[in-house]
Amino acid sequence: MTFRIGLIGSGYMGRAHAIAFRAASAVFDLPVDPELEVLADIDAETARSAAASLGFTRSTGDWRQLVADPLVDLVDITTPNIMHVEMASAAIDAGKHVYCEKPLAPTAAEARPLVEAAEAAGVLTMVGLNYLKNPITALAKEIIDSGEIGEVFAFRGAHFEDYMLDPSTLVSPWRFDPRSGDGVVADLGSHIVSIARYLLGPIVSVAADRRTVIGERTSSEGETMTVEVADEMDSLMRFASGATGTVAASWIATGRKMALGCEVRGTEGALVIDFERLNELQLYTTGQPVGREGFTRILAGPAHKDYASFVPAPGHQLGFNDLKAIEVRDLVEGIASPDGRPWPDFREAWEVQRVIDAIIASDGRGAWFDVDDVD
Repeated sequence: MTFRIGLIGSGYMGRAHAIAFRAASAVFDLPVDPELEVLADIDAETARSAAASLGFTRSTGDWRQLVADPLVDLVDITTPNIMHVEMASAAIDAGKHVYCEKPLAPTAAEARPLVEAAEAAGVLTMVGLNYLKNPITALAKEIIDSGEIGEVFAFRGAHFEDYMLDPSTLVSPWRFDPRSGDGVVADLGSHIVSIARYLLGPIVSVAADRRTVIGERTSSEGETMTVEVADEMDSLMRFASGATGTVAASWIATGRKMALGCEVRGTEGALVIDFERLNELQLYTTGQPVGREGFTRILAGPAHKDYASFVPAPGHQLGFNDLKAIEVRDLVEGIASPDGRPWPDFREAWEVQRVIDAIIASDGRGAWFDVDDVD
């Protein structure tokens, strides 16, 4: 079975995907080895240079040629958000499997037709929510599902970074185009919402507040831009399980580089994940001796899902690109299996986007908003 990759976009995330395809072949015993067939970018020269650097056989300055190429089995989309829908739709129409970075679409209404089209066509899909692939995240879900911390009643999650803190830093205009999604709510909010759903299940309603703190920025072309999207977001949440919680996101969180994490509380314990300490989980269980109560630090190791494929010793650390390699492994195995379904797929990305849209609607109305009221 051949499995040829067509990658659209060679920026930071495109490079991460190319590395992940090569790493997954080296780390895991895949049913098929992905072949880096063709890379498309903004123009022919950029594509040619990137293809040579990242190990692709061919290149093109026209993404539509890549989608139509009969040798391409999977279209991998790592372009700015505003382009995802058109490219994913074209790939589905061409009968190609699709791997797309998050968010799948700027709104749930735009994502839903992609879900329906892919499922009707029998096309398999995956969306790049790679923090779900951390062995520590899987351990947290195992602990929660086993009942080890009792009945879960609270989730507190956030994704804080500061890469947009300096208003004079040249930025890509698409990040601040409302047609791409609502700023940090889409960019970072999608990650913490996906983790909340993974660990605790469906979110049924939200009450949110969004803020634009920096009203003007400088574009990469040197022009002054009026900002119409959010820099920060806070939201209360109600889960279908009966648990309640909060999520927050900021791309101007002074001093924070990758503060994605959560605390989950149950009647018999609690756990904490902090992705600035990617390979650790803090676990507390009740019933400890008086004067000895406290959280235990658990280091990721070969006893945890997928870790041993990279390194045989605990505490030796996995990184961002390793999580991408695990994601690619799941993608390849899902496509190669007769009854496979890679996850998180377009449907899960649509569910995450429904929560994002509910957050935006709640802020606009100044009231609680039900996720089921999002199309």
